[in-house]
Amino acid sequence: MTGLELSRAYYEEYGKDMIHEEFSDIEDLLAVGLVGSGSECFGYDDEFSKDHDFEPAFCIFIPENERIDSKTEFKLERAYAKLPKEFMGYKKSLIGPVGGNRHGVIKTSEFYLSKCGNKDGELTIREWLTIPEFELLEAVNGEVFLDNLGEFSKIRDNLLYYPEDIRLKKLAGYLLKMNQSGQYNYERLIKRGDTAAAQLSIFEFVNAALHVIFLINRHYMPYYKWSFKALSNLEKLSNLYDSLEYLISSDNEEKNSMVKLEIIDDVIRMIIEELQNEEITKAICMDLEKHAHSVNDMVEDSYIRNLNIFVGV
Repeated sequence: MTGLELSRAYYEEYGKDMIHEEFSDIEDLLAVGLVGSGSECFGYDDEFSKDHDFEPAFCIFIPENERIDSKTEFKLERAYAKLPKEFMGYKKSLIGPVGGNRHGVIKTSEFYLSKCGNKDGELTIREWLTIPEFELLEAVNGEVFLDNLGEFSKIRDNLLYYPEDIRLKKLAGYLLKMNQSGQYNYERLIKRGDTAAAQLSIFEFVNAALHVIFLINRHYMPYYKWSFKALSNLEKLSNLYDSLEYLISSDNEEKNSMVKLEIIDDVIRMIIEELQNEEITKAICMDLEKHAHSVNDMVEDSYIRNLNIFVGV
């Protein structure tokens, strides 16, 4: 059973009745679900992740509303804490008295403020470009089981993915990073015999390529430890998994470095094909620098287009 399945089952078994029977006067204001940090919110949980933060639990999101004063909030917290401590063989964690909990009663405004620095999800251009991608993903992952007021889901909808100009700006920056690290610097560093710096260059190339692939798929890239797992589930370019894994897991001895250069060219070729399929580059070549600037030229908003190409990287 996944964490999301466990959470929903626990809510259906105990949470739904508790809310309806004890808090019918504010039930129309509440949202319930499992969203935020933790592998269970992504569906990435496995036997290893169950050693921490895996429990029968859910979130009750409350709006800033005069009908939910501090006393009512406290009663809701107590009622949640009194729900059965064990369910389907899993034990529920204690709710900390000083906040910072992943589950239980959470103010909607505080949840979104913690993820994107904004209570209502109406982000500025600068915020869209600079907020870490994994934080945005944590604001919209998981599942919402109930949202009577609709406020939580409305903010969530605002954050589901980048506006197109932001996507293109970030894509241009990461394409240029791929060019600098893999298409240019790696071979030069190998020729100099600087294998340590060459491997750093490979890491930069792979990280930038991952970002590009997620941007092409219009999907936020998760925290680094889940990036390859998420890559395997993408619709486009998931077949580059083995190539990218080889680049970062093999050494830079002469034989391997020659193979890596061939792989880099192949990765670049496949990415350029996708850019051309989307018709977001007009360049006809294998030079990623030219494609990066071509993608940047597709940004409609002149302010965003004229920002430094690396502003979203």
